[in-house]
Amino acid sequence: MKKTALITGALGGIGQALCKVFQGENWFVIGTDIRIQDTAPHCNFAMHIDLDRFCKENNYKQEILEKVSLQTSHLEVLINNAAVQLLDHTENIKLADWYETMNVNLTAPMLLSQLFLPMIEKAKGSIVNIASIHQQLTKPRFVSYATSKSALVGLTKAMAVDLQGRVRVNCISPAAIETDMLRAGFNNDESALSALKRLHPVQRIGYPEEVARLALFLASEEAKFINGANLQLDGGISSVLHDL
Repeated sequence: MKKTALITGALGGIGQALCKVFQGENWFVIGTDIRIQDTAPHCNFAMHIDLDRFCKENNYKQEILEKVSLQTSHLEVLINNAAVQLLDHTENIKLADWYETMNVNLTAPMLLSQLFLPMIEKAKGSIVNIASIHQQLTKPRFVSYATSKSALVGLTKAMAVDLQGRVRVNCISPAAIETDMLRAGFNNDESALSALKRLHPVQRIGYPEEVARLALFLASEEAKFINGANLQLDGGISSVLHDL
């Protein structure tokens, strides 16, 4: 029987890599994304989910549960990967943007974990949350995003303790990863991206598949003693001191 992975944000750079890596290892992949219509790359079953709406409507939650239950009765891993990144300085943050960020990046992972907990526990499975280096090191205008990712790490640790003996919960905090979101943040400026690469002790930025491979490991039998962890996949940049 194939193991099942439910991966949110399946159409993003990291999301597509997650789906591809898990499917390549013979997992049954359920991919969700707000942009999905009927199909998505490397997904055995693709499903549209609006996570902001998911946080607000109980009937919508039940609809999602029913759709997933038609595909599988067990869930070996839930990967909360979907995120929004709405940037602005503190004085300009719109409350609607703040709420959307917290809903998609923090509340939805908690509610999805809650919704699918019986299926995950039945499979003796785990939950993997995709956070960000912004939970520790951030930049101007990332107030909402950084706050949500910091809280996601806290949620990971608290759930690991609360679900002790039932379900493992771990987190990955990637630094700069080669995705469209990253490039958009640098306006596709190759000189700026080259400078970013040099800031990392490994002298490059990460690849989506590296995040996916780490998630696959956390979901595996080999990682059974890893619980409540926040693994920094950052090329060493969090160890660098920049002096003027």
